[in-house]
Amino acid sequence: MFALGLDAGGTSTRWALANRSGQVVAEGKAAALSGWMLTSADGQKQMSAALQDIAKQCQTLTHGEPAMAMGPMAALCFGLTGFDGDAAPQLAPLLTQAFGVPAARQRLFNDVELACRAVFAPGKGYLVYAGTGSVAAFVDEHEVQHRAGGRGGLIDDGGSGYWIAREALRHIWRAEDEAPGSWMQSAMAQRVFAKVGGSDWSASRSWVYGASRGQLGELAVAVAGAADEDAAAMDILQRAGFELARLGLALVRRCGARPLALAGRVFDLHPAVQLATQQGLAGHELLPRQVLQAHHTAARLAAGLAEDVAVNTLGLA
Repeated sequence: MFALGLDAGGTSTRWALANRSGQVVAEGKAAALSGWMLTSADGQKQMSAALQDIAKQCQTLTHGEPAMAMGPMAALCFGLTGFDGDAAPQLAPLLTQAFGVPAARQRLFNDVELACRAVFAPGKGYLVYAGTGSVAAFVDEHEVQHRAGGRGGLIDDGGSGYWIAREALRHIWRAEDEAPGSWMQSAMAQRVFAKVGGSDWSASRSWVYGASRGQLGELAVAVAGAADEDAAAMDILQRAGFELARLGLALVRRCGARPLALAGRVFDLHPAVQLATQQGLAGHELLPRQVLQAHHTAARLAAGLAEDVAVNTLGLA
């Protein structure tokens, strides 16, 4: 028996296979997927193709070596960015087609809830997550999800990689409006322009408006690289940390005091981000920084679901 866990975010989809005991025996990476793809026929075709690719990977890899011949998966758990339960009728058949798993053996979450479950059992704590986007999440003891933020870069996503990139571009181009050529004295602008391929507006416009959400968020790496020599870059990173603390505090105020955990690649950019977040959360219990393996969590949840289904099928429940 193999159970499949998938975690799809803005930059990639990670998958893991677990055996009956929940031990991960294989894992890999595939193209990014989004719940928004389920809203159109073309998007569903793209998702179906990506899922079929993952199915082929699962058939051939176990610990990086060729796997034994496998039948259909026993169960699967999928955390998908931009997904809500209303789209389950569109998603479940695609998963069944790719992996041979009926809807009754699928657990479908958005990626935020899956990430929260990777750190806390229901009711135990809050996760503040910052990658391309940002969100704070809590799954209560009744398995109801509560969120703060996570509304996308057009509305907010404060403190995220996308937000950091947007703030940097705003600062750079406002400075150029007031003093053309000022970018040559800005370490942040030099690094950003090196990434986008030029220092004129045409290069920025072409790159920014042609980039995906994830690609734009990766400009945050350039901002962080300049922070130790550019006060504007450091200010953006510190403000990002306080924006992320605000998300955690929103859930504390709504749902009561519980431990908080930080996770996501934004905290890897520069120590200033995590330090500012910790300062913003001063007085609250903060766990050590978390390195998430949400696809492993999904695989273990799928293995548990497979066992539950097997027990019920045998009439032993």
